[in-house]
Amino acid sequence: MSILSVERIQLNAVAADRTDAIRKAGELLVSSGCVLPEYVGGMLKREDSMSTYLGSGVAIPHGIYENKDHVLKTGISVLQLPQGVEWDEGGEPVFLVIGIAAVGDEHVGVLASLAEAVEDETVLKELIHTADPEIILKHLGKEPEA
Repeated sequence: MSILSVERIQLNAVAADRTDAIRKAGELLVSSGCVLPEYVGGMLKREDSMSTYLGSGVAIPHGIYENKDHVLKTGISVLQLPQGVEWDEGGEPVFLVIGIAAVGDEHVGVLASLAEAVEDETVLKELIHTADPEIILKHLGKEPEA
């Protein structure tokens, strides 16, 4: 089973702010059966305590330890924001919001494979500007290495 599916990808999205972007990424996880609605609150709480901005226009919001029971299955969601959204005050805009929900320690492998994909500047530009969800699936839907 893949950690990403077309139903968890929203291309050409617009978010009013960081909170709105996290909610939208979280809702993709909720509507596809990865997490319970309470998980989205944990994603927002995590962001308040520590930014999930990775750099290069990418943020990876995820829940807190207390939310582990709200995760039904490991998965990621991708919210593509071509116009960007301010993430940290005065910081660089975020163009890709990758919501993460993981069972147990599976987040370690998920994070490693995401980091690999967004390290490549050419791939990252393609992910930010594509109108084809299959491109997102190709680069971010790989199963994490065990």
